[in-house]
Amino acid sequence: NILLVLLCIWLHNPIIICVQSQVTELQGNIFTALALVMILVVAAMGVRSGLIVGFGIPTSLLFSLIFIYLLGFTYNFMVMFGMLLGLGMLIDGAIVVTEYADRKMTEGFDRRSAYALAAKRMFWPVAASVATTLAAFLPMIFWPGIPGKFMRYLPVTVFMVLSGSLLYALVFGPMLGSLFGRPGSRDAAAVETLKQLEDGDPTLLNSFTGLYARLLRTCTRHAVATMLVTLAVVACAFAAYGQFGRGLTFFSEAESKYAVASIRARGNLSTEEVDALVREVEQQVLQVPDILDINVFTSLPGRPSLNEAKDVIGTIFLEWINETERDRSAAAIMEEIRQRTDHLAGVTLNIRGLEQGPPTGKAIKIEFASHNKELLGPAVARTRQFMESQVAGLRDIEDTRALPGIEWRLRVDRAQASLYGADVFQVGVAVQLVTNGLKVGEYRPNKSDDAVDIRVRYPEAFRRLSMLDELKISTDKGLVPISNFVQRSPAPNVDNIQRVNGVPVKYIRADVAEGVLADDKVREIQAWLHRQDLGAGLAIRFRGTNEEQAESIAFVSLAFFLSLLLMFILLVTQFNSFYQSALILFSVVLSTAGVLVGLLITDGTFSAILTGVGVVALAGIVVNNNIVLIDTYNHLRREHPNLEPLAVIVRTGAQRLRPVMLTTVTTVFGLLPLASNLSIDLINREIIYGGMLSAFWVPMAQAIVWGLSFATLLTLVTTPAMLALPYQIGAGLGTWLAALKRARQRLGVRLKQPWGKRPPTAPAGV
Repeated sequence: NILLVLLCIWLHNPIIICVQSQVTELQGNIFTALALVMILVVAAMGVRSGLIVGFGIPTSLLFSLIFIYLLGFTYNFMVMFGMLLGLGMLIDGAIVVTEYADRKMTEGFDRRSAYALAAKRMFWPVAASVATTLAAFLPMIFWPGIPGKFMRYLPVTVFMVLSGSLLYALVFGPMLGSLFGRPGSRDAAAVETLKQLEDGDPTLLNSFTGLYARLLRTCTRHAVATMLVTLAVVACAFAAYGQFGRGLTFFSEAESKYAVASIRARGNLSTEEVDALVREVEQQVLQVPDILDINVFTSLPGRPSLNEAKDVIGTIFLEWINETERDRSAAAIMEEIRQRTDHLAGVTLNIRGLEQGPPTGKAIKIEFASHNKELLGPAVARTRQFMESQVAGLRDIEDTRALPGIEWRLRVDRAQASLYGADVFQVGVAVQLVTNGLKVGEYRPNKSDDAVDIRVRYPEAFRRLSMLDELKISTDKGLVPISNFVQRSPAPNVDNIQRVNGVPVKYIRADVAEGVLADDKVREIQAWLHRQDLGAGLAIRFRGTNEEQAESIAFVSLAFFLSLLLMFILLVTQFNSFYQSALILFSVVLSTAGVLVGLLITDGTFSAILTGVGVVALAGIVVNNNIVLIDTYNHLRREHPNLEPLAVIVRTGAQRLRPVMLTTVTTVFGLLPLASNLSIDLINREIIYGGMLSAFWVPMAQAIVWGLSFATLLTLVTTPAMLALPYQIGAGLGTWLAALKRARQRLGVRLKQPWGKRPPTAPAGV
């Protein structure tokens, strides 16, 4: 907190400026996503229907802002990304209702009746779709710890946005449609297409819908083969990622615009010496290009004002120029700064970018704990030597061992002191006169809240180490040198002792180079530590990022399980079928496989927080298409009981193709710029590739884009095929039993009835 406050003061509020620029840039990206979504909707549904759907965006966002304000949330970039994430999802319900009303108006219904019928017909599918999406985000609201406080804004915002979208899709949207609605097209071709979709054979259409219907007819006739191919694709995706995946990271790898460098030096340095060393480092840093601002602070070692480390003599705050005006990354700039200061004798420079996500410190943090303090120092030294000499890719390694130094201990021989009649208390007073001084009082200056000690010491010429041997104290026998009964001996200096739950601890901290995963280095160090014998009673734990990462993965896994459980309960309540509910949830497996495929194609790492949240969010998004698809199938089965099940499935897929594709494309296109690491700001007319904002959200955006696209493509084929699976299995079993019965009859054996008895005698001739 002190670092951030001082940075704001000395750099003319750069954090505020940075936050303001991020908010402005994200606002531009929201408008860009809005423009993309509206272009798609209007192109697919017509101007009036597209505008009716599009009005749901500002309505839902304003609805969410009311409750976000009541909850006391600030208008931060996490809230804004929640709005951007919900932008593509919030119109799904309005698309489904408006598309159904558009079809009814094409059939001849007036707009008031069409929208009333659409709201009534699609009430439960839309409500179930939004409820399952909310069920996916609900457990994330209770995310504990620092990552939870950082990420909680996102699920709360999405929760409010989708709640507003449900109200608009079922109430305000149909109301506007009843006033301004108009069918997209009433020409002969549109009417004929609609007639084929409603009561004819969709496979006869000469369009993309007809092509899809013919593909669907083939897949439903070979449902078992379709299911096996789908399972094989999913299994290959998981196996390929397990073999070729890049690994795991805690948060986004986006670079920061700011950095902090700590200058370390050991020794009993004066103020002038510290200033000279810091200025020498500063001159080297000033020669590095691509630095916009630099601010330097100095402090005496042992009395740091801005750092916990005792050997820090200075701190440098750096701000890079805009990423659009330089041709290299912040990591490359920091590496050049390290190289320029490596040759400085007696000075070490540790530099790292300011954290943008949950604060965790350096990437690697190892804790050594033992009740036996003598084990800690050698274990830390041995481990640090291994990390420096054999572990490649580590940067700025440090530990919390006491700085090298000597303290002088005075041991009083009480028996000898009694012979001289000396008082031990007087020895302590005499020593204080040489060292820190003897407190005799205090006073409070004007306009000061704290009192100042008044201390008495010897003149500076007599405050030296040898004076401890020359001190004399008054006794009954006169002045007696304290060296007659006080023995002075050197001992290693102990500056502080840190304990956790009463157990002494020491730490090793290190950063990793650009492109190196801390998780890989942690496993390498863990493997080495398992082979070492560092002493009985020594506990070694990896804290910091590794600990937060493990806790975040555990919570995300629990949230994923609870989301699936809530969704399954809602689906069973809606469809009254365990098979159909399980079939809908199967799309979650497809979406997860799609996320892994995307990571393999883009060569990305799995972010424990952002990618994990993306997977959980996908669980609520991808089921929406299946819900509407299966609800339409059940509705057609009730309306056409005499129609063959396979024909009903093909007709269902053909009818729901346009809304399913439209809802998917709007969600994907809303996040596609960020997923491509592009920040497209239509308001400020800027396009930035690899910027700080876009890179920050790449893992979550890519997870949703790849997972949703992959799951939708398979869902359009796999879900109808698996709907046909029970009928094919039943038909195949019936055919097999009938063939078996005919074979036995040809042999003259009557098929045994399950409730009857065997014939008393076998037929003649057998």
